[in-house]
Amino acid sequence: MSRTDDVEVVSTGIEEARAAGWDDYVSRHPEGTGYHYLAWLQSISEAYGHRPWCLVALSPGGDLAGVLPLCEFRIPLLGAQWVSLPFCDLGGPLASSQKAAAALRDKAVELTRQRGGKGLNLRLPGEPVDEREEKALAKVSMICELPGSSDALFNSYKPKLRSQIRKAEKNGLRAEVTTRADAIEAFYRVFSVNMHRLGSPVHSLGWFQALQRSYGERMLTGLVWHGETVVGAGIVLINGTRASIPWASTLAEYNRLAPNMLLYWTLLAHVTDGGCHTFDFGRSTPGEGTYRFKKQWGAEPHELNWLDLKPDGQPEPARKSQQPGGLRNLLEATWRRLPLPVANLIGPGVRKYVSL
Repeated sequence: MSRTDDVEVVSTGIEEARAAGWDDYVSRHPEGTGYHYLAWLQSISEAYGHRPWCLVALSPGGDLAGVLPLCEFRIPLLGAQWVSLPFCDLGGPLASSQKAAAALRDKAVELTRQRGGKGLNLRLPGEPVDEREEKALAKVSMICELPGSSDALFNSYKPKLRSQIRKAEKNGLRAEVTTRADAIEAFYRVFSVNMHRLGSPVHSLGWFQALQRSYGERMLTGLVWHGETVVGAGIVLINGTRASIPWASTLAEYNRLAPNMLLYWTLLAHVTDGGCHTFDFGRSTPGEGTYRFKKQWGAEPHELNWLDLKPDGQPEPARKSQQPGGLRNLLEATWRRLPLPVANLIGPGVRKYVSL
């Protein structure tokens, strides 16, 4: 238990946090995201075994004044890094006051000292940045404001983008958005192939199945079909009027048919008509291909205000931008040479210890 100026912070389990109204608080908070739901921590625990911590701030009257989802992210031989939150861009405290936010942060630092670890990583949202500012940033979060209907959204696009969407449809592709559990396996077939092509260890199928069980109707799966083959797939998390897309992939041999255009349009149209006002495209490197892809849909760059704290609570020096180097390129090339079944077998064992 921790107390700061009459704000009391307690550490609870997932079920206790749920009973205290955690998810309802997240859904009402203006900075709440789909990642802040207890489902994210629960899925991390179920799929990968990292320990979840739910920090709850209470006002003097006992009302919920803030929450902080936290993961004790332990790596064999390397110790623990306390992260809010792993496997995504955002996390950190949601609070009704600066006092409550500070109390939650103090409690997280206290846990780091008590249980041991290299420090605390809070992945906080940042403000919009202009073109001059973004050049100094290694990564930005791409956020799009949505209008009141998919018709208005489509009409806001430039003619080139509208023609690319129509091109995918003329090429015989069709798309759907579903919450069916069996859609996860269809998504994973595309996702795992794409990760192998990129030279990156893949998440386990069990991770995505745990997410689907935990999020239920708050998790959407978009699928693009060419005949009877799924050639594009993506996952969207819904929190009130905010939608976030943590993963999307296509099969490279079908990219000439523009499945990525139909995938994103179908998901954007669905969440817009469903009442979402904001679409989080995730992080990108300014100026690179994924950045330009997201910007054409109306997304604008926002700073990712990630904060690293030492076990004593003092800020770590700012990290230098890490550019792809020779070792990284070698590792990616080596991973691509692995047979796909082998990469899919050993990849999750590696990926569970990569917090980004």
